[in-house]
Amino acid sequence: DGVTEVLAHHSENLQGKFVEIPCSEDYDSHKRFEGCTPRKCGRGVTDAVITREEAARIRRIAERGLSLGGSDGGASILDLHSGALSLGKHFVNLYRYFGDKIQDIFTEEDFALYRDVRRRIQQRIAQAFGISSSSMYLTKPTFFSRINNTEAKTTHDEYWHPHVDKVTYGSFDYTSLLYLSDYTEDFGGGRFVFMDAGSNKTIEPRAGRVSFFTSGSENLHRVEKVRWGTRYAITISFTCNPDHGIGDPVL
Repeated sequence: DGVTEVLAHHSENLQGKFVEIPCSEDYDSHKRFEGCTPRKCGRGVTDAVITREEAARIRRIAERGLSLGGSDGGASILDLHSGALSLGKHFVNLYRYFGDKIQDIFTEEDFALYRDVRRRIQQRIAQAFGISSSSMYLTKPTFFSRINNTEAKTTHDEYWHPHVDKVTYGSFDYTSLLYLSDYTEDFGGGRFVFMDAGSNKTIEPRAGRVSFFTSGSENLHRVEKVRWGTRYAITISFTCNPDHGIGDPVL
């Protein structure tokens, strides 16, 4: 699929890498928020914001939540904000479905760590793009994903199609991914691919690695099919429009 350049190898420990690229026109069809809506666009990756030990703790939150359900196909979703959890070919609301039993699955410490990690990623994105982190709002969907090589059963399982977040979701201005497992050790395939004209730029997941980018067509991307093992990540999305903001999850 064109020339492949690796932006971040799984074996590297990157303090920070940032590539600036021209912004697409996608932001012009939405209300602009000065000091937040991207005027500088690009993509970055860092292993210096979240430790591998913190990534392991965050992954355990995902594993406990996803153990309650899981998709029949290859891609399972857990959204602690809305409560959406993959179950078979459908989704259930975790909080309604399990009620008070949720207190036995998650702790206040889990949610405190989740908030802290989200805040640090938000600050890193703001720093990279020269905006104030207080002008950014968490938006939906922000979710854990667990992907294996099980055959897709519904369109929700087909995670590998190229897409643009701003086009798909509208509210997204900045997208980030925190990887919770290691490429080549925990799974094969499953690399993140930016699809540029004439070339592909890949990021190889590594537990604790954060990749982030502006959400417009300048960052068309896809995820390779996972060939073996299990890939865990969390997608954390930000908007400049306070009307599309969501709160942190609470027990």
